[in-house]
Amino acid sequence: MASPRLLATAAALLALVPAAAVGQAAGAAAAANAPAPAIPRLASGKPDFSGIWETLSEADYDLEPHAGRRDAPPSPGVVEGRAIPYLPGALARKQANFAARAKEDPRLKCWVLGVPRGVYYRAPFQILQRDADLTLIHQFGNQVRVIHTDGSLHPVDQHQELFLGDSRAKWEGDTLVVDVTDFNEETWLDRAGNYHSEALHVVERWSFVDKDTIAYSATLEDPKVFSKPWTVNVLLHRRRDRDFQLIEDYCYTLEYEQFYPHKDGK
Repeated sequence: MASPRLLATAAALLALVPAAAVGQAAGAAAAANAPAPAIPRLASGKPDFSGIWETLSEADYDLEPHAGRRDAPPSPGVVEGRAIPYLPGALARKQANFAARAKEDPRLKCWVLGVPRGVYYRAPFQILQRDADLTLIHQFGNQVRVIHTDGSLHPVDQHQELFLGDSRAKWEGDTLVVDVTDFNEETWLDRAGNYHSEALHVVERWSFVDKDTIAYSATLEDPKVFSKPWTVNVLLHRRRDRDFQLIEDYCYTLEYEQFYPHKDGK
């Protein structure tokens, strides 16, 4: 038989359980009712993504989980479900791309990075926003992209095969949902050779975590390359360095720099 002291201790502990449950419920209710963090907004009330942004993720090195390599730091990956669902024949091409990545990555040719790669490439880009559109200006490669938010639809002619596709957006609450179509097949999705065809369709979602952080996701669908749609998620951080600004990075001009030396007095 338990001692009177043990029974009294057990009774006291049991008496605390309802109070703890009530405390937890009250805490959860307070969190649910807490005001949303203040975020920048346009005069219209829509979230204002204007600013200079950059990811800290390793997504551009390889979207999938990978160990450290000579040309890439290790990363847990940014793909929901970890693996990109390639069709068997497409996977063989991806593997060939990976083997030739030191020469064949379009980035090394200074081509436009495309969508969504330009967003998670490790270089800053600036967003200029109005009610009718957002303009994304990327430091790398003279890439400028317009996202239309004026209710206009994709052009009827969907065979222009653009490097950046055609971007049309709508608002779902405070989330900007962007539908991107009409791509060419010239861009890669990262430095590891992940790729797409001209049939690529991307749906992006942009939303604030706080005033200096954007949660960005992109769902990719391409029936010629992937067996099903799949999604990547990264965070974008506002560049708040003093006097920070974009600097032209037109790397395709580097092979001519001997003819146009820097004016630094040397």
